[in-house]
Amino acid sequence: MRAAGVTEFGGPEALHLIDVPAEPLGAGQVRVRVTAATVNPTDTYARNGTYAGRDPVKEFPYVPGMDVAGVLAEIGEGVGTDLAVGDHVMGIVLPSGAHGGYREDIVLPAGSVTRVPAGAGDEAAATLPMNGLTARLALDLMDLQPGQVLAVTGAAGSFGGYVVQLAKTEGLTVVADAAEADEQLVRALGADVVVRRGDDVAARIREQFPDGVDGLADGSVQDAAVLPAVKDGGAVTTVRGYRGDGQRDLTVTPVMVRRYAEEHAKLDRLREQVEKGEITLRVAATFPAAEAAEAHRRLEAGGVRGRLVLTF
Repeated sequence: MRAAGVTEFGGPEALHLIDVPAEPLGAGQVRVRVTAATVNPTDTYARNGTYAGRDPVKEFPYVPGMDVAGVLAEIGEGVGTDLAVGDHVMGIVLPSGAHGGYREDIVLPAGSVTRVPAGAGDEAAATLPMNGLTARLALDLMDLQPGQVLAVTGAAGSFGGYVVQLAKTEGLTVVADAAEADEQLVRALGADVVVRRGDDVAARIREQFPDGVDGLADGSVQDAAVLPAVKDGGAVTTVRGYRGDGQRDLTVTPVMVRRYAEEHAKLDRLREQVEKGEITLRVAATFPAAEAAEAHRRLEAGGVRGRLVLTF
């Protein structure tokens, strides 16, 4: 079975095609013949060993990747589903060892998989599961009500973009940051107010909302620097484990998408929202799986809008 993985941690050059064993299919699981796997920043940390201490790899090879799309190849015992072998599906992957999205065949819990949105190709669909569910969880954790104000940093990114779009469907007022070159993109995603990104983004948000915002999704990983934008009693969600500084009455919660990895109803709801036009799928470029190293170089160079996708 072909996969793009590493046999030692390192830079993009460490990523290459390898052979991995086929995974057995168990009860409650499905097998997907992968045609597309999305490249996310978390994959680069897995590749370079940043996560080695947190989630030790017991043995190489290690295969990154948290999003896949492809063809449903097999359905295990005990799976209640309206999907059929041959359907195009998308799914979220929790990588472990050789079990990662960058492989041409993968076994997943049935709850982690749903059909590809109507009208979307596998490459576009692969960009949705992980970032879409992370955005969904961030909003659920903040539990804001229609009419309240949400700030989003990193709004031009995939996570931030999905947060903006989902928030607008729920009646929230959204203030988002953007570089000058990304301002039109962020407005098109639905942001009501756009402020310039940067180290002083909290002050810029306060200029627009002097009492502070009700909630903030920190997609740009600014941590303590953005907390002043939020009013006392407000809620903050973060994407790299930051839990706040304890100096104010804020609820700061890291978003761990594994909590929603088998929440089929939430993943399928995201599919429906794509079909309704409430969520936009953005593919920046595609690379054959054999060029995974180049995809990682491109991502780490910065400036990518949308997602890079590996194809098998």
